[in-house]
Amino acid sequence: MHRHDRVRLQHMLDAACEAVQFARCRSRVDLEQDRLLALGLVKALEIMAEPSIR
Repeated sequence: MHRHDRVRLQHMLDAACEAVQFARCRSRVDLEQDRLLALGLVKALEIMAEPSIR
């Protein structure tokens, strides 16, 4: 495995862990009412998906 692959996988893992932390103890209503939460989760998902696009 190349070093860049490891870095990309680590970024994906970090983003997934952050998404779980953001969503922990939150409900669907929280997501609908908290724009910052929604944007944070979307950004984490983008980071997780980005390496697989390349």
